[in-house]
Amino acid sequence: MIEGNVSADGEASSSYPFGTTRAGEAPERDDALLGAAVSAAEVTGAHAASVFLLSGDHRSLVLAAACGTPPSLLGGWRRIPVDSRIPVAEAYRSGRMVHLADAEETMRRFPQLSVAVPYPFGSASVPVRAGRRTFGAMAVLWTPGADRTGLSRAQRRQLRSAADRLGTVLVGLSARRLLGEWDERTAPVVVPMPSAPLIRVGLFDWNLDIGAVTADDELCAIFGIAPREFDGRMATLAARIDPADLPGFRSAARAAVEEGHVLAHCVGIRDSSGRLHTVELWGRVPEDPHEPQTASHLVGAVLDSGSGMAAMAALERLADGFFALSPDGRVSYANHSLESLLRVRQEELLGQRPWDVLPWLADPVYEDRYRAAMVSQQPVSFLVRRPPDEWLVFSLHPGGQGMTGWAAPVRQPLPEGAGPGTFVAEEGPAVSLSPAPTAPRLGSLYRVLQLSSALTGAVTAHEVFDAVADQLLPAFGGQKLAMAVVEERRLHLLAQRGYSKRFLAAFEGTPLHARLPVTDALTAGAPLFVETREELLKSYPGILVGRSNSWAFLPLIASDRPVGACMLAFDDVHRFPDEERGVLTALGGLIAQALERARLYDAEFALARGLQNALLPHRLPTLRGLRVTGRYVPGTRGMDIGGDWYDVIPVGNEVALIVGDVEGHSVAAAAAMGQLRSAMRAFVTAGHRPSDVVASTNRLHLDLDPALLASCCYALLDPRSGVVRIVRAGHCPPLLRLPDGHAEILNVPGGPLLGVEAMPDYPEARLHLVPGSVLVLYTDGLVERRGSDIMADIGRLQISLARRGGDRLEDLADGLLQDACRSPDRMDDIALLLTEYAPPAEPAAEPPSTGAGFGPQR
Repeated sequence: MIEGNVSADGEASSSYPFGTTRAGEAPERDDALLGAAVSAAEVTGAHAASVFLLSGDHRSLVLAAACGTPPSLLGGWRRIPVDSRIPVAEAYRSGRMVHLADAEETMRRFPQLSVAVPYPFGSASVPVRAGRRTFGAMAVLWTPGADRTGLSRAQRRQLRSAADRLGTVLVGLSARRLLGEWDERTAPVVVPMPSAPLIRVGLFDWNLDIGAVTADDELCAIFGIAPREFDGRMATLAARIDPADLPGFRSAARAAVEEGHVLAHCVGIRDSSGRLHTVELWGRVPEDPHEPQTASHLVGAVLDSGSGMAAMAALERLADGFFALSPDGRVSYANHSLESLLRVRQEELLGQRPWDVLPWLADPVYEDRYRAAMVSQQPVSFLVRRPPDEWLVFSLHPGGQGMTGWAAPVRQPLPEGAGPGTFVAEEGPAVSLSPAPTAPRLGSLYRVLQLSSALTGAVTAHEVFDAVADQLLPAFGGQKLAMAVVEERRLHLLAQRGYSKRFLAAFEGTPLHARLPVTDALTAGAPLFVETREELLKSYPGILVGRSNSWAFLPLIASDRPVGACMLAFDDVHRFPDEERGVLTALGGLIAQALERARLYDAEFALARGLQNALLPHRLPTLRGLRVTGRYVPGTRGMDIGGDWYDVIPVGNEVALIVGDVEGHSVAAAAAMGQLRSAMRAFVTAGHRPSDVVASTNRLHLDLDPALLASCCYALLDPRSGVVRIVRAGHCPPLLRLPDGHAEILNVPGGPLLGVEAMPDYPEARLHLVPGSVLVLYTDGLVERRGSDIMADIGRLQISLARRGGDRLEDLADGLLQDACRSPDRMDDIALLLTEYAPPAEPAAEPPSTGAGFGPQR
């Protein structure tokens, strides 16, 4: 682990072995996550492991680390809603391991997952937690077989232990503010599965004058000598070198020393069984001006590549194409025969995914074959049609570090029914073909389920667009996307990506009866696919085309009425095969349903928010001797509206300051809040004492048969004297910041919540404010955190208030809100009212005392 520290703004910093880290990086955290993923894979014998952590809004589990399986294979599973029917989410919610021994059990318990990822694999998911806090979940994948039907009891126990160890580490990182937060923009850390090195390297220091050699253990192993038995003599090593190579090697070594150049020489070494293999020796004379005798020394390394070089040379001599893919599907090796077979140069392939380079491999079905091999860790072979009419057979053989593949021409007639993506048997280039599978359909379902999953978490119309753009553009290769909504029989732009605002402005407000492709698609209720610019101009002469060359116009129809349209555009000419047209048509229906639901939510949310805004004061009064500012912040997304409020009411020479909170986040809570606020205003303006105002409000709340409880804090302040009288009804105690920056909690006595008792006692406390003091009234949303003690939370607010002692009143309010909203545990509304006592220069009617004492008043 790497020790780190925290800067003043909470960002982690460290002295990292590879130089200064980028902003936001946390090496110690990343090491812990990767170490846990690798450990989980090793103890369970899995070929992939992943760690998911809870997002900042507590709504999703976000991929944080992966071992073996690259994130690109996970697709839509990089971000999993907490309430979804996915094993990882189930493990997080239940706090128990979800163990799926094979594909049959996965299909039985999680059918949607089986349809979306239709490959044979077993999995186990376990929560990552420490004490009462659950950070996320960990998952492992393995290949089921005849000798393996799931994890053993010992392996399951070890997997839980790995998750618990990670939870303990994350607790420590969180306490030191090194953990951070996760969302969909957070890039996961990824490593391949550990494997034995393909090349062995041994180090040596050779004194040619006396024939002494200092060698490490790896060099001894390469020469077939036990490290403890090596006597440190060059003669012992030379005895293992092929006699035919020995003279040339000694000559090259002497020349390297005498002429000062690098030694680079290959020799054959015989192992204990007498078999010969070739190694490379590299060495140089060390530079040390203080020890001239080092001129007779060589330091260097012995490289044993095993049969790797010979294997690559053999592959280059074969007529078939051979290649290697990294775990994320990029070509890491390709022999020269593959160039002529695929008709693409090596340099164009290396570092790229084949389906990104070759248009005839761009069908999702081929990427799905690769995904099938990686997830199941089983060989996969299939047919590909290379234009114009030549067929190739591809075979993929996966492993922990990626996969090896070969490609060859099909040297026999294809049977009837064979087509692109058809599975073939593992019998070499001359293959027998299986019946045409439903793989393209599975690929289509994968796209549909991907978008369905993304749309499930979309609440607003703009979130629906973002989900569609994130899925459609990369899935189908488009460069531009626009979505319009129907309002009063006209199309209005909702959002766009890739288009210029000037271009789309020409279509804003287009009536549905206009002669345009998008309106024709809406009128007909069927998608319109235009593959060329000429085709578009022929059907719609004079239409603005822009720089695109192909288009898909998708009508969005829900409940048998048009709700909008989606326009997908391609910079290059794009052909829409039948399967792709079917997928886009199906996706149009999904998008329409999600958009209709989101627009209803937007409308209801706007109505509810308008109701609440109407109930809150739009402008606070200007008061002599006082500065007042208020804030209201709604709960997190999806919380609708709440019952928090604040109010400032001048009453003769005094000012009433009120903060209240009705439980719940609904229209009912807002309605109850409106009733209580109106009642308190009436009682205040009638001139009642503070205790009587609260008691009368309580009686009215009871008379209305409240289904919701409420709390409030009422302060009546005289700006002339600085005297304030405070009454609490089940509410958080106010805070006071003195001119010197010291902050204190005013533990004034209080009564019960409103709506609980018919004749409660609401004591009244009296307090003298010092000029320059700031009185802080607030609701519990400002301080309360899930699973935390409320008084400890108020103590944190007290510290924050003191720390911001020099801020102006407006800046102080914003700063306190910023501290609260930064917490990932905040779910409640916030009402905040700050009052600064700033009397004019002339003497006050009643000289204020120097303290801030208070006591109950009757």
